[in-house]
Amino acid sequence: MKRERIGILGGTFDPPQMGHLILAEYSRETLGIDHILFVPVGDHPFKQNQTRLPIERRLAMLQLAIANNPAFSISRVDIDRPGPHYSADTVRLIRHQFPEAALYFVMGGDNLRELPTWTRAPELYRCCRLAVMKRADEDVSPDMHAAALPGLSAQVDIVDVPMLSLWLSSSYVVSRLRQNLSVRYLVPDAVLRYIAEHNLYREA
Repeated sequence: MKRERIGILGGTFDPPQMGHLILAEYSRETLGIDHILFVPVGDHPFKQNQTRLPIERRLAMLQLAIANNPAFSISRVDIDRPGPHYSADTVRLIRHQFPEAALYFVMGGDNLRELPTWTRAPELYRCCRLAVMKRADEDVSPDMHAAALPGLSAQVDIVDVPMLSLWLSSSYVVSRLRQNLSVRYLVPDAVLRYIAEHNLYREA
C-alpha cells in the first residue's frame, strides 16, 4: 500500500496570497503529495512582534483562501502551543500525528539558501523531505550546502515554478494596499473581500 504523502507549508500568511497557493498546488502535483497542511505561526522565531495582524485575522483569511481545495487544510500545531516555534519542532509534532505518512516540508528557494542558519536544521531534514520551490532565475540545488549540512542533498526535491519568477510576497501585497493600489489577482477574491470588509493593512 502506498504511504500517504503530506506536505507541510508554514508561514505567517499575513496575508495569504496566490504565491502560497501556487507553491502548495505545484508541490502537491509534482511530488504526488496527497494533502497539504498549512501551518500558520503564532510566534515566528525570526519575526517576533513583526506579524501585522493577530492570528485570529490571519487564520480567518487562510481558511477563506484554501476553502475550495479539498487537498488543503490548516494545522493548529503552532497556534495552540507557546512559541517561539522552530520548524524541527513543528515537523516532529506532525510526525506524531501522522506516524505512517511520508512528510514533505514545503519551502521557497530563499529558505534553502538560508537553511544553514536555521535552528536544528539537520533534525528537520532527517525526519522529512524538503520540497523546494525554484523560480526560473534562482540558483538553488540540492547539494548547495554539502559541506555545512551533510546528507541534505539526498533529502531535497526541487519543484520548478517559473511562473513565480516575478517576486510575489505578502509584504508586496501589503505595500500596495497601503498605497491604495489594487491587489486583485494577487490574493484570492474571498481574502480580498475580507481585507476590504475589515479595513485591514491600510494604516502605515
